[in-house]
Amino acid sequence: MANRREEERERLRQARQERESKQQGSERRRLMIGYGVAGVVGLAVVVGIIAVIASSASKNDSGEAHVDMGTGQTNGVEIDKRSGNKPEAVEVSNLKQAAKKADCDLRLKLKDEGHEHIAQAAPAPNYETNPPTSGAHVEPPYQQADGAYSGTPGEINLVHTLEHGRLEIQYSPDLPESDQLDLIGVYETMWGGTLIFPNTNMPYAVAATAWTNLLGCNEYKGQITLDAIRDFGKATWGKYGGEPVYTFNPQAPTPREPTVN
Repeated sequence: MANRREEERERLRQARQERESKQQGSERRRLMIGYGVAGVVGLAVVVGIIAVIASSASKNDSGEAHVDMGTGQTNGVEIDKRSGNKPEAVEVSNLKQAAKKADCDLRLKLKDEGHEHIAQAAPAPNYETNPPTSGAHVEPPYQQADGAYSGTPGEINLVHTLEHGRLEIQYSPDLPESDQLDLIGVYETMWGGTLIFPNTNMPYAVAATAWTNLLGCNEYKGQITLDAIRDFGKATWGKYGGEPVYTFNPQAPTPREPTVN
């Protein structure tokens, strides 16, 4: 099992490097085209074109890097294009200790509420946990794609992703932006097979979920909260749900295991 998880991580690392290399090459070509056009029409246009291209590249880098369309759908939820704050190394690597210090409810190996597929337009079931950790969920291909979102995806779309071993980081939209950026920074270290989004319906300030597992934090306490989330991800990612952690597009790479450093 450990070897298979390492192989999955290595495949994703190599595939992501290839995608990033292609993307950088594409941006360089766009810049060269911009320079060529600008040289024809004059220096004033050069400045304008470079500014537009740089802006476009920046938006592409931040937005595209935060969602993997090979894993599902955005389902109309807006992508969060913000860059996060780089996290410090984990200080408390014991999940139970970190959760206690962070004032988080740690609920592991909860009841499995079922694996039924329901239609995209179906109402969400009355899940027994908030946020949900298992149960009936949307049919393929409407599972929520791995990514960072500025809106709250539908519950039935999120639960389907959990079934495939994924980790979901959630936060109250009332959380200060600096704290949100801390969470996004952690997400950026593990985003293969991971989602992050605001949740307006849960009773916690910050939460993380995996299939039949829940970490719910009553407040955000900085480093120790980030430690608890990363410890939770390490303990649960890819280990629950009964389905393999693969991208739903067979041509896309397999997500990597989250790191905790």
